Amino acid sequence: MDKPNIILINCDDLGYGDLGIYGSKINKTPAIDAMAAEGMRFTDFYAASPVCSPSRGALLTGCYPPRISFGDFEGNWVLMPGQSVGLNPKEVTIAGALKKIGYTTKIIGKWHVGDQKEFLPTKHGFDSYYGLPYSNDMGRQLKDPDTTDPVRIKNLNDRPPLPLIRDNDVIQEQPDLRALTERYAEEAVRFIRDNKNGPFFLYFAHMYVHLPLYAPENLVETSKNGDYGACVAGVDWVSKVLMHELKKQGVDEDTLIIFTSDNGSRMQNQGGSNGNLRGIKGTTWEGGQRVPCIMRWPGKIPAGTVRSDIISSIDFFPAIAAITGAEVPPGTIIDGTDVSPLMFTDEDIAPPRDHFFYYMGNRLEAVRKGKWKLHITRELKPDQRTGDVTEKAINEATGTIPGLFDLDSDIGEMKNVYDDHPDIVAELSKLAATCREDIGDEAEGVIGKNVRPSGRVDNPDTLTHYDPDHPYIYAEYDKYERG
Repeated sequence: MDKPNIILINCDDLGYGDLGIYGSKINKTPAIDAMAAEGMRFTDFYAASPVCSPSRGALLTGCYPPRISFGDFEGNWVLMPGQSVGLNPKEVTIAGALKKIGYTTKIIGKWHVGDQKEFLPTKHGFDSYYGLPYSNDMGRQLKDPDTTDPVRIKNLNDRPPLPLIRDNDVIQEQPDLRALTERYAEEAVRFIRDNKNGPFFLYFAHMYVHLPLYAPENLVETSKNGDYGACVAGVDWVSKVLMHELKKQGVDEDTLIIFTSDNGSRMQNQGGSNGNLRGIKGTTWEGGQRVPCIMRWPGKIPAGTVRSDIISSIDFFPAIAAITGAEVPPGTIIDGTDVSPLMFTDEDIAPPRDHFFYYMGNRLEAVRKGKWKLHITRELKPDQRTGDVTEKAINEATGTIPGLFDLDSDIGEMKNVYDDHPDIVAELSKLAATCREDIGDEAEGVIGKNVRPSGRVDNPDTLTHYDPDHPYIYAEYDKYERG
């Protein structure tokens, strides 16, 4: 077909080492492993941020988070319920560009780029929406009885009931999280059947594997990795459902599937894995941002190919635009690169992208070019930050800097060779200076010259308010973990 269907699967906190095809010996992921065997797997793929709201805004727009003023949210690392800021409705998203050329567009799952009516998916190019407006730990949960961390205690204050949304309306509060992924899968199957004559764009944004971990009983009982492994199995099950339905409807060969995660895992102590990478979610070590990426399009993407080219989630927009004929917004700076030439060959070709910048919030912390990664700064102040990261993540982020690492021979970033390669340090420092001038660097007090504002509304409010007389199925979730 001229315009392929596109399914973009974005997991939540799924780490580099959580899938069988990426080395996991404990999680069962046969469907995702088959997806990679039938398509292309990328070993050096990066989310645009090590936390979710910036990462998701970047994926949708093709921009580094600071470019769209999505590095910081009024002192929070991620958007919280009822905040006045969100993705600016003037920004063109992948969905908006595809809608303009005749695609039917839908998001199922986690949004997390603004919960005010001006920022919901239907204002950003999606015809329909079914899911949670932010993380599944932002509803009403038990408080952690053991925490003494004042930042953590602040985050554990009662929050409004977790809203499940259809289009622009809350249709349930505090839904059963064990059943939610199955409901998402049902919604996806219905969407594929209703739009099998295409073209369609489905953005499936998983709840898994963000805390708290709720999975169906059968997946928990067969997991060798506790609730975490059960949630990974839930991701795999949905992948199998989608591929089965595409084949059943006769559109498998007309559909490009992209599978990835919004940032690395933060739950090594609960079963998550970033493989041999250093660091976790919330850090700009490789474990915070290097994540799985698999692309599958039968007959178009060569099966069983593994590529080590540097690519990022900000490259999805220009690549999808090139494949479909959609338009990247003219006169608007985006940071993504058209990586589609990589997708359709197993030959060595000149890489479309040769460098990548690592931002944590509005701080430029590292830059990679080729095999070299230069860490610039890592100063974090936990007393000034709230959001879904742990004290461990903050502690890991305060490593000795500056540092230069050869990622080809030292994927775990353990051997600092800064003093051995002054020429490389100078080259990467020059790249960083150019980026700093363009989109800023809070660490250096630099305001970027080409930064666009986020959206902002007056008199924001949460989507829900606790009512003791409301018929909640879970008035309070029975797990206290937040991620």
